[in-house]
Amino acid sequence: MTDRFHIFIERVLAHEGGYVFDKRDPGGETKWGISKRSYPALNIKALTRDQAVAIYRRDFWDAQQLGKLPQAVAFQVFDAGVNHGTGNAVRWLQAAAGAAADGLIGPRTLAAVRAADQNDLLLRFNAARLDFYASLSTFATFGRGWVRRVAGNLRHAAGDNA
Repeated sequence: MTDRFHIFIERVLAHEGGYVFDKRDPGGETKWGISKRSYPALNIKALTRDQAVAIYRRDFWDAQQLGKLPQAVAFQVFDAGVNHGTGNAVRWLQAAAGAAADGLIGPRTLAAVRAADQNDLLLRFNAARLDFYASLSTFATFGRGWVRRVAGNLRHAAGDNA
């Protein structure tokens, strides 16, 4: 499988952008989508784009073995992991594929993903993501942007799955 991290990171960073410290956002201070809550020792304001990309490669892409997934699935799980945490993203993937939802990608999850109809899996995965968004108390504030993000990701899924 071809590693498409270099393409997918550009999509993610297009959503995540630069420095933000919105008091209404439970993620708190963020830059390039990297949050102070998740990386308390990091100087978020001084974080460079290259440092953020390295964090995403190490802690999101490589740690979750996303390069072993079909490309359309890999991007969806990557983007959801960035936005909702890798544990949530992997559990949604596992549920969509009919695998035990333990939050870790291993041989059983990989086999279940490969055996699943990719379109059905992507639809179930993104439905879980939308359900999650709708359950958040901050949906009224941030929901419009979140829904647009998933809509864009579904468009990517159509092309990535070709």
